[in-house]
Amino acid sequence: MSKPRILVVDDEPAIADTIVYALATDGFEPQWHGTAAAALAAAQAGPPFALAILDVGLPDLNGMELFKRLQVAAPELPAIFLTARSGEIDRVVGLELGADDYIAKPFSPRELVARVRTVLRRLQRAAAPMAAAAAAGGFEVDDERKQIRFRGRALALSRTEYRLLKVLVERPGRVFSRDELMQRAWDDPAAAFDRTVDAHVKLVRAKLREVAPDEDPIVTHRGMGYSLREG
Repeated sequence: MSKPRILVVDDEPAIADTIVYALATDGFEPQWHGTAAAALAAAQAGPPFALAILDVGLPDLNGMELFKRLQVAAPELPAIFLTARSGEIDRVVGLELGADDYIAKPFSPRELVARVRTVLRRLQRAAAPMAAAAAAGGFEVDDERKQIRFRGRALALSRTEYRLLKVLVERPGRVFSRDELMQRAWDDPAAAFDRTVDAHVKLVRAKLREVAPDEDPIVTHRGMGYSLREG
């Protein structure tokens, strides 16, 4: 069984060494990078990470901005923020961005590892019913092959269409705004527009109808966005 890969991004080698050692001795496979640029390259090039540990104060990019960019490549990547600051506003902003936890320096490496395990366990518990709901809706996501099957048939999806449908399939019933879908499915969200999202949804719907002409699994919420039909 492969070890969970953990992305560690901190520009202080002494702190990073401590984190890497604690994770490695506890059964994880940590990969350390000292800059946001190196972390982004690793996330795009290698096998997926199970979780990211991100220092807020990086030399080339704020850790919170790095998290937003990492989510483009890996929309479901959980993250724990590290910070030398203790201000409540940083914690609130980080959690609102979707971070799963937040820990202030100095911290105990054992506590950090415990939080990593807690986050991963929580996500595993949450993923089980979501996967069951997706299967009940007729969808199967094969992330390794970047393929989605509907009613047993593989869909011929472009890279963006795959990402778009995957976001919806993994959270049945959850309404995603067009902006959220752009952030999660497009390589360059700033270059996309609302009508671009609508056009891609239309293409995906057409491919779903080829498999099941009488079904329309994607629900349009006027003025809000899209969701996958539950059940």
